Amino acid sequence: MLFSRLPPLSSLRAFSAFSETGSVTRAGEMLNVSHAAISQQLRALEAHLGLKLLDRTGRTLELTQEGQQLADALIAGFGRIAQAVEALTEADADRPLHVSTSPSFASSWLMPRLAGFRIAHPDIDIMIDPTPNLNDPTPGGIDVAIRYGDGDWKGLDAEPLLQSPIWVVAAPDLIGDTDPKAPSDLLHFPWLQELGTSEASEWFAQHGVTGRRAKGVIHVPGNLMLDGARSGQGIVVTTRVAVEEDVKAGRLRLLFEERPDGGYHIVTTPGVPRLQLRAFLRWLKAEAAR
Repeated sequence: MLFSRLPPLSSLRAFSAFSETGSVTRAGEMLNVSHAAISQQLRALEAHLGLKLLDRTGRTLELTQEGQQLADALIAGFGRIAQAVEALTEADADRPLHVSTSPSFASSWLMPRLAGFRIAHPDIDIMIDPTPNLNDPTPGGIDVAIRYGDGDWKGLDAEPLLQSPIWVVAAPDLIGDTDPKAPSDLLHFPWLQELGTSEASEWFAQHGVTGRRAKGVIHVPGNLMLDGARSGQGIVVTTRVAVEEDVKAGRLRLLFEERPDGGYHIVTTPGVPRLQLRAFLRWLKAEAAR
């Protein structure tokens, strides 16, 4: 009954190709058919659904709101199909395992442990992508993202990995004998912040400190932010995982703790993971459980 209500697969493939390329010509090249055939399939799909999927009033075709909704559904649906086929056939067995995470997590937690995975799985190539951007896993692209948050990312599977509260820390040489009772007590100190993020300003705003700037904020990559914190160049807002050893050793001092239940999550696309990803996830969970 479900399939009887669906439009022909050929028209859905043509529409998905157009929505991906933005051009009937490039869509035809993708599917190895003429652009006229793509145009015919697009009109047939609109007729079948009784909806206007494309705006033809301008010089170029544009998706209508209904067209965009269908395009999103097709991208997700065809992506799931491609992922399942890929997992079953291992057609991309030679593709490196693509892992996306923040620079601070990569340098402080993942990289020091990665040698163990390489010893256990020398045949699996890995590409670590340290970025503050929340890049979503996609079939054929990023295999897994290790992301900080509450685990609620629409359309993705998220599994808790490590509990790690937010910590505000500084080097003893910088903070001296200051015993801050509120975030506003730290405004006259310099701050370090990871490129692409706004943790420091958001932290002040969450505590009602607005309209006043800290002494200075330097934006640097995550690993350099931690190096700078250790050398007394500024206060940082980070996670416990990144600086716990420094606090224990006295290189940094804990000033405030937030989100005691916060933590990192394993984020993947729904569906069957390929063999290389399954091996990495098993290792990742075992390391976190140590």
